[in-house]
Amino acid sequence: MKIETLRLKNFKVFRQLEVKDIPRLAIFVGANGSGKSTLFEVFAFLSEALQGNVRSALASRGGYREVKSRDSEGNIEIELQFRLEISGRQRLVTYLLEISEEDGRPFVAREVLKYKRGSYGSPYHFLDFTKGSGTAITNEEDFDKKDEELDREEQKLGSPDILAIKGLGQFDRFKAANAFRTFIENWHVSDFHISEARPVREAGYAEHLSPRGDNLALVAQFMFENHREAFDELLVKMTRRVPGVQKVEARLTEDGRVVLRFQDGNFKDPFVARFVSDGTIKMFAYLLMLHDPHPHPLLCVEEPENQLYPSLLPELLEEFRSYAQKGGQVFITSHSPDFLNAAAAEEVFWVIKQEGYSTMKRASEDPYITAQFEAGNPLGYLWKSGMFEGSHPE
Repeated sequence: MKIETLRLKNFKVFRQLEVKDIPRLAIFVGANGSGKSTLFEVFAFLSEALQGNVRSALASRGGYREVKSRDSEGNIEIELQFRLEISGRQRLVTYLLEISEEDGRPFVAREVLKYKRGSYGSPYHFLDFTKGSGTAITNEEDFDKKDEELDREEQKLGSPDILAIKGLGQFDRFKAANAFRTFIENWHVSDFHISEARPVREAGYAEHLSPRGDNLALVAQFMFENHREAFDELLVKMTRRVPGVQKVEARLTEDGRVVLRFQDGNFKDPFVARFVSDGTIKMFAYLLMLHDPHPHPLLCVEEPENQLYPSLLPELLEEFRSYAQKGGQVFITSHSPDFLNAAAAEEVFWVIKQEGYSTMKRASEDPYITAQFEAGNPLGYLWKSGMFEGSHPE
């Protein structure tokens, strides 16, 4: 599955935004406060709304009025278009979520999941809910049937702030809702904190790195024990990129805790994670995440260049690109010209904030930038030189 189009209305700084033809690897640049982080917050919001409800996801962001664009009219709207295989064919599915408020209580004003059953005609609504009630099609794969012959089920949710895909997506007979729910559940919006990756942790089990990275040692242990080939590959890269590091291991202590230890070839004894540099911890965490045998369908990472030496950034970008090619779409924000220098024009977007609201442009759609890039000038150089109009602080 891959997100192809994102449309936002009245979501914080994005009063009106539409981004089409989104690639598997997309890099977003722009000034502080322009809206790069807000873009990622859309995906975190959907994930939290699915886990809990719309009201709790809004509350963690200050409430409905803080999320809705200032001085805007209408509902908050989030619309995604993505490819999904149904009955052996890739279909373009659209998910629309509208959120409103009444008497201080937010609710789902509209939730629609739709796609075309045939080559022609308008997309058909297989899930359509308003304020906790609606209909869902149970035989959506019967493509030879006429629309009026499809089986519709009336459904009522427990509360108007619950997403229909949360409830119906648990049932296999609602194919698209089930697939989309699984898609969101497996998103990874990184909020990595080096300070949380350092401490010794109680013994446990973890297959995937958590958003904040606090289970780093547990994931390293899992990878070492269950995917040794992938672990050895990332260790080779680690030793090449971080001078002195020859070995990394997750060691179980006598009191049942897991400690991450780094072996420096110049010393007999290893260093535990809390004594190595921030850059070493962060590089290891990224490599561990990017060598996950089961990539996240969507991976969002903010400013991966922080704490890393500039010469390492082109290789790191290539790691992200490889991850995306294996099936995990990757969105990255960056302030680093060195990181951007390794990017292709179709991979780069820049965010522009004007009069309180933000828009977005694509490098490959700007004739001047495209001409300069094709002439051999890297994008980081062009961005630093001010060619990305409106992407720098005024």
